[in-house]
This record gives sequence, structure tokens and C-alpha cells, in this order.
Amino acid sequence: MTNTVTSEAPAGDAFAPLTASDRCDRCSAAAQVRAVLPSGFELLFCGHHFTEHRAKLEAQGATVAGEPVSV
Repeated sequence: MTNTVTSEAPAGDAFAPLTASDRCDRCSAAAQVRAVLPSGFELLFCGHHFTEHRAKLEAQGATVAGEPVSV
């Protein structure tokens, strides 16, 4: 089985949409991506920090909702 980071929430287990008050756990910028680790731990990332940590999240089998937006 291959673990991959996807841009969609799993069917039947939809994530709540991110709001303007959701902030990146690394830098407090507006969150663009929600990552949930297999343990159930949730992380929020801005686009920059999601890009930086994407490979590690993929290796850990995280489920990801959202897509970084370029400005």
C-alpha cells in the first residue's frame, strides 16, 4: 500500500472548510491546508510551510484537505 498526500478529504469523512480565523501552526499566516496524520493529530499550514513539509507528511501517510494558493 502506498501512502500519498491528496488534495481531497476522504469520502464520508469530510473536513470542515478552513476559515479566515484558521492559522498556520508554524507561522500564524492564514491556513490554506489541513493535514491529518494517521494518529488523528491535525496540523494547519500556510502554502509555504505545506510545500516545505509535504514530503514528510506524505511519508507519514497524512490525509490533506486544501490546496496552497500562490499570490
